[in-house]
Amino acid sequence: MSQKMWMVGIAAICVLAFSFPMQSSAHAKTHTVKEGESIYSIAEQLGLSADQVQAMNNKSNGEVFPGEELKLPVVPTDGEQDLLNRLVEAEAKGESYAGKVAVATVVLNRVESDRFPDSIHGVIHDGYQFSPVLNGSINEPAGQESKDAVEEALDYQGYDQDSIFFYNPDKADSSYLSSQEVTTVIGNHVFLR
Repeated sequence: MSQKMWMVGIAAICVLAFSFPMQSSAHAKTHTVKEGESIYSIAEQLGLSADQVQAMNNKSNGEVFPGEELKLPVVPTDGEQDLLNRLVEAEAKGESYAGKVAVATVVLNRVESDRFPDSIHGVIHDGYQFSPVLNGSINEPAGQESKDAVEEALDYQGYDQDSIFFYNPDKADSSYLSSQEVTTVIGNHVFLR
């Protein structure tokens, strides 16, 4: 192979490698408290809401101790947020705004759970979990209401009822889901933990 062909091949690989977005990188995170830190200083350092960090860790007084492991909210990349927007649009089409927020919250709760993958992309593409992934409707663009609902769910992390499942009992029948604890019912969806 000539030097020129070799260089053209390398250039083509570089163009392809930098043309496609990286896979998701937002993971459920934790922070180990260091001496002298507070929830407020940790939140400020990370650009998070102190109230949200406190809520995520069930801290009524905000007191933390060195060595304590704190859960932090999921902060998605732009690509992950777009993916979540599109899932909410496809999965909760025709549902209320509150229902859309709840669907996004389930995905975020799953990222935090040890029972599911630790990224938004991983949760959404985890087997047969979401019908829009299977039928391709997740590829449609999201409307503004779905985008707003995802934003609210991101801001709401830590304040919810730990729902990690939802289904529409009129469209699906599951003995496993019917045996789980119901956290709320919004529109046609039953949310469970």
